[in-house]
Amino acid sequence: MHTKRIIPCLDCKDGRVVKGTSFVDLRDAGDPVEVARLYDKEGADELVFLDITATTDDRSTTIDLVRKVAKEVFIPFTVGGGIRSVDDIKAILREGADKISINSAAILNPDLIKEASEKFGAQCVVSAIDAKRREDGSGWNVVRNSGTIDTGMDVIDWAKKVEELGAGEILLTSMDEDGQKNGYDLELTKAVADAVSIPVVASGGAGSKEDILDAFTKGGADAALAASLFHFRELGIKELKEYLNENGIPVRMESDKD
Repeated sequence: MHTKRIIPCLDCKDGRVVKGTSFVDLRDAGDPVEVARLYDKEGADELVFLDITATTDDRSTTIDLVRKVAKEVFIPFTVGGGIRSVDDIKAILREGADKISINSAAILNPDLIKEASEKFGAQCVVSAIDAKRREDGSGWNVVRNSGTIDTGMDVIDWAKKVEELGAGEILLTSMDEDGQKNGYDLELTKAVADAVSIPVVASGGAGSKEDILDAFTKGGADAALAASLFHFRELGIKELKEYLNENGIPVRMESDKD
């Protein structure tokens, strides 16, 4: 059985790790290089680095910061934000990233996923999908540009499309639950996980170790991403993994490394 992954997320703005609520009200959470080093040491399975204002600022990802973080971690490292072309992807992978995360650019140019998958392999192409529940409760729409634009596209349809185009994984964030710490949108997570055969990373809303357990048992996620819980030292990765292991979730423990 494949082990489930625990993934801290570094949302970065102006060279600092930040964390907000529903994509706004950002709080400082430290230096990305120091934070990344800590998570690697604590036993995180992977690390996600998102330059959250690159797209809205119409600029490329902060490459020098990617390089510095990559030097500090020895676990798979995903980078997203401001990626618009195959050349952008090549530059980021060259600086030490293992995977790239594409969101807005893929919505505007779906062929980018296909081109990236064919050139670099599906295993390094992560399709980030930000979802917002429709007011009538009938499902979720895809939003882009850090949640500022509602595309009108259905999340389930888009998830199937990115898999078809060659994405190797989906990073699924509930904009409604982001930073709320009330738990993941399990209905959303399960709906997407059931619709595709590629791994789904649950994101947005983790407030406790129980929430992360639910993402696996009720949401069908392959990995759980969290930020506030880890950044503000409310939950340690070792403690979380011990809890998950005790509750029957296969996770990579430190003793498994050797």
